[in-house]
Amino acid sequence: MATLDTRHLVDPELAPLLDAWPAFELSAETLPAVRARQLPRPPMPPVDVAYDRVEAPGRDGAPAVPLHVYRARNADGALPCILHLHGGGYVAGSAGELADFHRVLADDLRCAIVSVDYRLAPETSFPGNVEDCYAGLDYVMREAGALGLDAARVGVMGESAGGGLAAALALLARDRGEHHLAFQHLIYPMLDDRTCTADPHPTAGEFIWNRAKNVFGWTALLGHEPGRDDVSPHAAPARATDLAGLPPTFISTGALDLFVDEDIDYARRLIAAGVPTELHVYPGAFHAFTIVPGARVAQAAQRDSREALRRALHG
Repeated sequence: MATLDTRHLVDPELAPLLDAWPAFELSAETLPAVRARQLPRPPMPPVDVAYDRVEAPGRDGAPAVPLHVYRARNADGALPCILHLHGGGYVAGSAGELADFHRVLADDLRCAIVSVDYRLAPETSFPGNVEDCYAGLDYVMREAGALGLDAARVGVMGESAGGGLAAALALLARDRGEHHLAFQHLIYPMLDDRTCTADPHPTAGEFIWNRAKNVFGWTALLGHEPGRDDVSPHAAPARATDLAGLPPTFISTGALDLFVDEDIDYARRLIAAGVPTELHVYPGAFHAFTIVPGARVAQAAQRDSREALRRALHG
């Protein structure tokens, strides 16, 4: 197996994140410390938005699912809504960690953000996490009037594992036929467990989220080793053979991200299935690059993402 050495390909303005990001191995033994660690996040300006914490009933006897609801004060009437799913490799992260980001996003886009605190693997393996996300969607749709939301303008968004869950939720919503999503917005999404068993990419996957972490995350989610033939597309969306009928899609990723090939291939297949799809691949960018303040490629990615969300919510 080849050893990657791609530091020379990194956008120089992104390089400081590689020095600031804590180095760690991901295993059952290190997972508690990883969950407790504070990762670098860009500073966010203070904004005044309405906030509520509610609970969606769990599906099929599962525990209630906490939802964090942020509503812009600078908009009138029923608000369009982003159902947001946080990242963390399926094994870490929480909705609360992104409170500042969600406040700013809701204010800027004159919308509501509903962030789902889904259960984490390995304590809860598939399908528990995506069912938590579906419970959140079901609650938002059924309680849209009480929450002040426009049920016709609800889309799903996530980064990394959250992007994978967003794509899985879009498939699950399509397949169950109970709720219609207005869009899916996927930021360097984690879509395909088979990346764990494929030949190493010659230039992608060295930084932040690497092959070893990916194997741990997928194994924790699936409850078995990745790459088997029986993996559900509601766990690994890239496994879906039919992508027709999915909502308009935005995908962005970095050229050095471990997920670059699976993300490009998913976009290609969505386009072939007739799904309106926008794809961005940013040169010199690795996983989580969008959090680097001041880097022009990160600013471009954030700008492209915000404008696509603005169109999806208000267009």
